[in-house]
Amino acid sequence: MHFKKIILFAILFLFGFYPILIFSQNNNDAELAMQHMQEGEYEKASFYLEKLYNKSGIEYYYDNLLVCYIKLGEFKKAEKLAEKQLNRFPTRLQYLVDLGSVYEEAGNKTKATQQYEKSIKELSIDQKQITELANAFARKKLFEYAINTYLKGRKLLKGFYPFNMELASVYKANGNFDLMIGEYLDLLLIHDSYIQSVQNALQNELAPDPDLKKTELLKSELLKRIQKNSDKTIFSELLIWFYVQEKNHTAALLQAKALDKKLNEDGYRIMELGMLALSDKNYDAATECYEYIIKKGRNSFNYLNARMELVNVLHLKITTSGAYTPNDLILLETNYIAAINDLGKSHSTIPLLLGYAQLQAFYLYKYKEAIQTINEILLLPQLKGHDKAKAKILLADVNLLTGEIWEASLLYSQVEKEFKYDIWGEDAKFKNAKISYYTGNFKWAKAQLDVLKGSTSKLIANDALELSLLITDNTTLDTNTLPLFVFAQTDLLIYQNKFDEALLKYDTLLTAFPSHSLNDEIIYRKAQIMLKKKEFQKAAFYYSEILKDYSYDIWSDNALFYLAELYEKHLNDKEKAMNYYKQLFTNYTGSIFVIEARKRFRTLRGDSASDDFDKLLEK
Repeated sequence: MHFKKIILFAILFLFGFYPILIFSQNNNDAELAMQHMQEGEYEKASFYLEKLYNKSGIEYYYDNLLVCYIKLGEFKKAEKLAEKQLNRFPTRLQYLVDLGSVYEEAGNKTKATQQYEKSIKELSIDQKQITELANAFARKKLFEYAINTYLKGRKLLKGFYPFNMELASVYKANGNFDLMIGEYLDLLLIHDSYIQSVQNALQNELAPDPDLKKTELLKSELLKRIQKNSDKTIFSELLIWFYVQEKNHTAALLQAKALDKKLNEDGYRIMELGMLALSDKNYDAATECYEYIIKKGRNSFNYLNARMELVNVLHLKITTSGAYTPNDLILLETNYIAAINDLGKSHSTIPLLLGYAQLQAFYLYKYKEAIQTINEILLLPQLKGHDKAKAKILLADVNLLTGEIWEASLLYSQVEKEFKYDIWGEDAKFKNAKISYYTGNFKWAKAQLDVLKGSTSKLIANDALELSLLITDNTTLDTNTLPLFVFAQTDLLIYQNKFDEALLKYDTLLTAFPSHSLNDEIIYRKAQIMLKKKEFQKAAFYYSEILKDYSYDIWSDNALFYLAELYEKHLNDKEKAMNYYKQLFTNYTGSIFVIEARKRFRTLRGDSASDDFDKLLEK
């Protein structure tokens, strides 16, 4: 009885553990095979792969074994292997491609061609089979055969599935960009709903395009399609999208106007185009968009928004130029007053009223009038929560501007408490943290800023990080916080437009603490003050000081960019501007200004977008 139990246990042991042992052995063989292949030891790899393939027939082992045979020049073995796999799976025509590639590697081009053509000839009405065969050709870079596979598949399936996307991809790989574009556009003849897919594909496939060949092909083909298919507006829509990608908002507007009239859209598409032009800072194109809608009259659905946005465009165009005059501000004020008289004061015109209050406070220095405008907003019926938050934050900003620091802090705290979990609450929290910084409460300010580093707003998160680092750098090792306190007070003076007082404090700091770590910050701030005062030569001097004495510090790339911009826009020295832009994208490759610097360098050179930028750098 005891002997029988031992035998039974042995049998169970073998049946239980033998598969595990086999699996373990196979796994070891596979690892060894792959290791030998990576090291180019194909003979050793084939030894293990033969065992693995013969045991399992798994395609992965087949593929690698075929590679080994071809690399070793053992074409007879490779031929037999491909034929064996084909006999096992006669409907999987990709194995004919494998067989053909064996013949081709062996130098028998005729037999290879026969196998390739045979595989296409044997195609059936099977989408999966067609795709697998085309992919097999594409993997071996036999693009013409892949194309012929899809074209025959299209005929076999009789419109059930046209392979447009797949063909476009192969045409691109083969350098047939005109045919690639044609396939994408043909999708829109099937149904308009494919437009998003086509846009996504074109955005990916057209880049990079240094000589603009693909871009010109697309534009040309779209214009042809618009003429040929005058009853279909989808190609006009795609052309508008194309012009927007090219930042050619004026050309986009011409097409959008035509569609607006044809489809009686009441300007909704042009309203969207105006917003896109505005986001790209093309103020003239945005103005043209909104003026077009306003001309439709007050009964137009988009009249109110277009009327408000037109003033907003003028506001941004003037205030962001850095070179506006008192007359520009008076013109802007006149436009605000006219728009408010036209549209009235209601919850619908709050963006207009907020913009007007900002102009009154920060540019015209009419603080009482600004506060009155904001209080009128807060008393409006049907006031939405986010509008209330915006108005209160602006009211706090104005109070801070006039020196009512604690009233400002109270208002920020109210918004922070009421809108704790959204962007307005975070904005108020950040501005309150800055008040703590201005008043020397650095520990509390840093605690709030560290929380805000995780803000959902990238702008708030970055600003919080920057200010937190400033506090850390100047309080951790240096127990004397007086320089930072004076520096923070000076930041408040700059906010309040008290530039002369700020400059005096900075000079005092530089004299009292000639080697302090804040000195580069001070010089950078002095440059910014000179920009606001429109003393451009002095601003250029201070930016140059940063580059000369603090080229290793965090402000050097900022200083370089703004110095280039000064010479480009205000000091009228194109060569110097180009030189500074080139220094930036050459020496500060990680800077956030690199892309813009390259773009401006190209523009100043007068080069078309088709120029190869690498060649341009060599000159």
